[in-house]
Amino acid sequence: MKLIVRNLGTVDYEQAWKAMREYTDLRNKNSDDQIWLLQHPSVYTLGQAGKPEHLHDAGSIPVIKCDRGGQITYHGPGQLICYVLLDLRRLKLTIKQLIFTLEQTVIDLLRYYGIDAQRREKAPGIYVNDKKIASLGLRVRNGCTYHGLSLNVNMDLKPFNQIDPCGYSGMEMTQLSELGVTDSTDVIANGLINIITARFHYELE
Repeated sequence: MKLIVRNLGTVDYEQAWKAMREYTDLRNKNSDDQIWLLQHPSVYTLGQAGKPEHLHDAGSIPVIKCDRGGQITYHGPGQLICYVLLDLRRLKLTIKQLIFTLEQTVIDLLRYYGIDAQRREKAPGIYVNDKKIASLGLRVRNGCTYHGLSLNVNMDLKPFNQIDPCGYSGMEMTQLSELGVTDSTDVIANGLINIITARFHYELE
């Protein structure tokens, strides 16, 4: 199977969301699977199950209600966003299997840097020393996925203090730069793609 990887730089959240929906709505059984790598300007996003009470004080940061799964999270510069536009039927995966595999991809990436990371039952994402470093939220339409995962690389974590991340009060966040990783976001993105292509048996185009 072929995979197209698009490195998009910094993209407004609503612009990226609209483009993902449009690609998903127009694709057919022969459409390429794609992964979009990017960053967002500062924004809070509320998933379909998102409850307003988990946002304490947005300040000047925009708040957008979107159609992914999950609760509230924050995106900002220095965080790697990996949107996965994949055909589950062609991959022969359920959504739960895809989430598990994406989580394992991040675990494997962190292991490369000597970091021991774990899942947490009933709280999708990846954790290091009980602090969250990566979040997942997906949407499935017509058997195809969009949205994806975010990995904290080297960012300002303070906006997370104004929310209950993923709906959990008091959840602490961490990032690769706090764990001794000095590689750039681009280098980390390349490592993530290498693991994804191997796990899903893709050929990069």
